[in-house]
Amino acid sequence: MRIQGVATILAMVFTSGAVCAAPVDGSVRPNSRSGPDSEVSRSAVSLVSMVAPHNSLRPIPRPAAASTAAVVVPIATQTGFDNWIKEFRARAIQKGISADVFDSALSGTRYDPDIIKRDRNQSEFTKTIWDYLDSAASDARVRNGKDALHKHADLLDRIEARYNVDKDVVVAIWGLESAYGTFRGSNPVIGSLATLAYDSRRGAFFEGQLIEALRILQSGDVSAPNFTGSWAGAMGHTQFIPTSYQSLAVDFTGDGKRDIWSDDPADALASTANYLAKNGWVKGAPWGVEVSLPRGFDYTLANRDIRKLPSDWATLGVTSLDGKPVPDHGVTSVLLPAGAKGAAFLIFKNFDVIETYNTADAYVIGVGHLSDRITGGGAIQSNWPREDRALSFDERMEMQRRLTAKGFDTQKIDGKIGPLTINAVRMFQTSIGDIPDGYASLNILKKLK
Repeated sequence: MRIQGVATILAMVFTSGAVCAAPVDGSVRPNSRSGPDSEVSRSAVSLVSMVAPHNSLRPIPRPAAASTAAVVVPIATQTGFDNWIKEFRARAIQKGISADVFDSALSGTRYDPDIIKRDRNQSEFTKTIWDYLDSAASDARVRNGKDALHKHADLLDRIEARYNVDKDVVVAIWGLESAYGTFRGSNPVIGSLATLAYDSRRGAFFEGQLIEALRILQSGDVSAPNFTGSWAGAMGHTQFIPTSYQSLAVDFTGDGKRDIWSDDPADALASTANYLAKNGWVKGAPWGVEVSLPRGFDYTLANRDIRKLPSDWATLGVTSLDGKPVPDHGVTSVLLPAGAKGAAFLIFKNFDVIETYNTADAYVIGVGHLSDRITGGGAIQSNWPREDRALSFDERMEMQRRLTAKGFDTQKIDGKIGPLTINAVRMFQTSIGDIPDGYASLNILKKLK
């Protein structure tokens, strides 16, 4: 089950799909998520997109778009926007939105070209995974997470007991989505979604989000003045997108409203726990464990589709950093988010659950690692290839074109580094005698040239 948030949205946008944020893009996951397609959803990418709210650390893979040095936003006018609203009104009413609610919510709404520019520019806001994690699990974010865990201990204990979801992961999502509630977004949700729905690139997706946003207003869960969120329409402490909110938000306080916007984070945090629970969270099990790979490791085994019990990986020399087998909490796969030169992880089912919130590997690792840190765990021990830089969107497109031209078909030329491109990189690496870790680095692009 996927929902979305800003991230979601954007993902869903990105087409991801999570509960929050589309289910959290605010998400376009829940997170919103219309969810990213399979090429993105299982990526071991080192590039991640940063989306609203401004201080959110939700990385969302950018949807396919024209590769241009300068972003060109289609000409749109307020008159055209007003005409679209008139046409949309009939569709909304047909879907159960009252005329009064529609007219009140959309009256005076202005087309916001800045939102479209931000949407178009997302692919340029990229970081390497190590830069992303430096921020996601910074000393300040860890410290504030510990404070939040202590301040809201009673609430979090009750949420954990009801939904059987570890409270530290709920707090970690809160920390990455809105810096523990301090940056929830101040854009009018209706205006943001109307602008994005009017934009034809992903109009159908956002029109669906707008319908659900109007339904939220109609239900009385939130008043129009308080109905705010990110520029992409993700809402509340943990950035649910409207569809994710409708599916998984809960009234934990019992006041008759699912209020994820309030200064009181109870409903928002409980909704996040409910989201994770509905997606299969296994309480007490890790999201992943940093591991040591043996000399001569077969890097073709670092594939999300190859799953083994940790004890079976141990027979192949894959152990925790202390040399001991990782406990058997369930089947795992080996993840190399930065290739053979970076940290390696055995990832469990809970990795997949967090991924429904946001499909970017960097985000999932960020949430998992932050949750570990705020409960006393240490920093990631392995080195990262910090001499590398992130590939630009144009460079990722070029890599896919060159791989395909050499017979290593990526099946898509979309600038998304997911399983298809990773497998093509592996085949190319094998053909030239490199370690087949599938890491789509600048060095690989240079060798392709």
